[in-house]
Amino acid sequence: MSAAPGGQRASWAQAREFAFAAGAALPPVSLPLSAAVARVLADPVVALCDVPHYASSAMDGWAVRGSGPWVLRPASETPAAALGVNDARAIVTGGLIPEGADAVLRSEAGEVVGGELQASVEPSPGQHIRLAGEEFRRGEVAIEAGVRVNPPHIAVAAACGADELVVRARGRVSLVLTGDEVVTRGIPAPGSVRDSFGPQLPAFVGLLGGEVVREARVGDDLEALAAALSAEPSESDVVITTGGTGSSSADHLRAALSRLGARILVGGVEMRPGGPSLLARLDDGRLLIGLPGNPLAAMMGLLTLAGPVLAALSGGGMPGLSRIRSAQAVPPGRGATRLIPFRVVDGLALPSAFTGSAMLRGLADAFGVLVCSSAGAEAGVELEYVTLPWS
Repeated sequence: MSAAPGGQRASWAQAREFAFAAGAALPPVSLPLSAAVARVLADPVVALCDVPHYASSAMDGWAVRGSGPWVLRPASETPAAALGVNDARAIVTGGLIPEGADAVLRSEAGEVVGGELQASVEPSPGQHIRLAGEEFRRGEVAIEAGVRVNPPHIAVAAACGADELVVRARGRVSLVLTGDEVVTRGIPAPGSVRDSFGPQLPAFVGLLGGEVVREARVGDDLEALAAALSAEPSESDVVITTGGTGSSSADHLRAALSRLGARILVGGVEMRPGGPSLLARLDDGRLLIGLPGNPLAAMMGLLTLAGPVLAALSGGGMPGLSRIRSAQAVPPGRGATRLIPFRVVDGLALPSAFTGSAMLRGLADAFGVLVCSSAGAEAGVELEYVTLPWS
């Protein structure tokens, strides 16, 4: 699938497939360890040395050779100097095990009397010695490709000698937020609305696997919108717009796309809320996702179109769907596919009552979004759902 015929409306399932097919995987990138947390490994991490790379002590105490009592060697000796039979040398946790040592006597189990070390409990051979390579051998795969990196992974990579990790790319996103009526601070006056996109879209895009690199705000003006869409094309892979996807006198997105020579891939989606969401390819090659101006409708468009696009750009698979039984009946409604936020109660999906296009209350405390036909569903019926990226 490459596009809906003539850029027409697509079913919800088709729209996801079109969006995923439109995104070509970007080349992997190499990042410093500190920047790689939460990224997905493109290449495995291979141990560049044995881990540990030398035999070390697991305890504070004494490295010993023989059965004791032991002659305590002076602290001024080189730590790696070989021990003779029934010799001992003080050692700290992580310290280099001297040649010839066969155990570490922990400090609580020994006592120095007249320059001689005596043990209350004789150590067994190899006790409290961390052998070189006991965790990883040089050349061994320490972390497999495809793993999402967490902080312990970073520590493992560092111990293996890595300074950078090769991870899947994240699609670079330019946001273009539209609307004359939008205010960014305080309580809006009647006729105005508070901006609900600017504060949260960068984070939402990040959770979906993208990275917002540029933001622009424009009023309901065709010239300004066309200029914002075509600005600095080399900086981003995807443009996401909010508002203007309808056909009123204040909606200019489709006219701007026509002026710029863009190709409409999905002209709308047979879903509710979020039906006016669209997908296009600009003449410079970037993908554009047009989200409706109503907040919940926009979030459904983001999950439906941006989720698959960003997954494809990162080289990942199509975001999967799960299944759950509904705790109550879902009444019939408009739209070929209804997207309904839900919570999980006693293992069942409890659909939200707040499903209006402008309502975010239901999504804010939701576990996922049910995918239901316009015919509704009886209580206990198993439905597909989209997992929210923060759940």
